[in-house]
Amino acid sequence: MEAELFPRGRARLAPGAVHVPDWLDAGRQRALLAACREWARPPAGLRTVRTPQGGTMSVRQVCLGRHWYPYGYARTVVDGDGAPVKPFPAWLGELARGAVADALGPEAVPAQPYDTALVNFYDGGARMGMHRDADEASDAPVVSLSLGDTCVFRFGNTATRARPHTDVELRSGDLFVFGGPSRPAYHGVPRVHPGTAPPALGLTGRLNVTLRVSGL
Repeated sequence: MEAELFPRGRARLAPGAVHVPDWLDAGRQRALLAACREWARPPAGLRTVRTPQGGTMSVRQVCLGRHWYPYGYARTVVDGDGAPVKPFPAWLGELARGAVADALGPEAVPAQPYDTALVNFYDGGARMGMHRDADEASDAPVVSLSLGDTCVFRFGNTATRARPHTDVELRSGDLFVFGGPSRPAYHGVPRVHPGTAPPALGLTGRLNVTLRVSGL
């Protein structure tokens, strides 16, 4: 939006869970989008994720550093074309560390380097059910960056997929970090608002880049 009645400010949803609006400026959004488009190319490119029950996720995904599949990590795309996973670039790790320092403070930056990324693509009808990021051997903060269409991000509690939860609007360029006591919290995306991406970005749909320390 070009003008708002109440400017968006950073918000602490729970201990260790912080939303920082407009963290990526327009130039950094374009640069990250260009990188995502390269990563999405085969081999080891954008794929449809299949669940162990035989279903498919509506979100499509590409991984860097380590390949995530339900519910583990591998060095190759074991549930796709079998190619080696694309490398995790050092600059992306530095971006993650800077995000944690900004959102939670320098003391929250993990000693271990960030080494894995999940890039999720949402078209207008895609959703993400409530889940926990529980396949890592590290409790380092999770860093989430949004590009493109606005979504409703649902941040829940650490005990159950049900209430209580908080819905927050994530727009292109927004940062969300959750660590500490909020690291095992359930979260999901119940809704994407098609056509809300900044026109100058040149993206139809939503990209979410989630950065993690695998600890593996």
